[in-house]
Amino acid sequence: MTEISIKVLDQSGKTLAVSRGENEVNLVYSAPYQEGDRIVIDTFDRNDHYWVQVDDALGRALMFLKEGNFVYPVPFGSKRINLSPKVFSGSKHLLHVRKARPFEYLAYRNLSKNVNDHHDNTKAFPHASANVETRGESVFAAMNAVDGVTAAASHGEWPYQSWGINQRPDAELTLDFGRLITMDRIVFYLRADFPHDNWWEKVTIEFSDGSEQEFALKRTGEAQEFSIEARQILWLKMKNMIKSGEPSPFPALTQIEVYGKEAD
Repeated sequence: MTEISIKVLDQSGKTLAVSRGENEVNLVYSAPYQEGDRIVIDTFDRNDHYWVQVDDALGRALMFLKEGNFVYPVPFGSKRINLSPKVFSGSKHLLHVRKARPFEYLAYRNLSKNVNDHHDNTKAFPHASANVETRGESVFAAMNAVDGVTAAASHGEWPYQSWGINQRPDAELTLDFGRLITMDRIVFYLRADFPHDNWWEKVTIEFSDGSEQEFALKRTGEAQEFSIEARQILWLKMKNMIKSGEPSPFPALTQIEVYGKEAD
């Protein structure tokens, strides 16, 4: 049995609500969130898989908790433009954590999706980061590329959040899985707010095993799926993105999906 706790803390670290249990825990928090509040999850087990829901409107994610804990700062103001207006709103919130069953995390699945990712996350995976995000705005943050939202026909607000590169030709996005996984499929969703947007004709993926592969893309916001040779990797990096000759300087990524399973 695994002991799990969910806490809501205020800016000073005072506990506003807590729930504890074994293997599965629910916490109903009956108050509006205030700026500075944070959600703290402790599982007391390292290197294991958990279903985590920090808000009922955000949904849940199958996460690998490398150090057994996860902190989620409740976003306010400009930091929540990339989220649905329903998320963290109102005065009743359902938080949930459950230890994943082996048949769930050992299945062939999208290993990149994490609705709970955020900038300061370093202990829960998958985690997306980048060397540039347009104007530092949440609506153009790397984490948007793994949130499971594939709406690509606009930009600048939910549900059209994306990874924006601020016109940087050396932009790179890194997707860290936190442990060794086996993958053999990648799906790209380019942002397609044409003619405002441009698009990438080619992108390169560098893998942690030292290999690289180039992918030729099309001018569309629909899924572009590629089956590739299976690799065991810890992370991958999207780089060397070549935009088309169209006049717009604004290519962007709506979503990246990486399919595979836990490494043997």
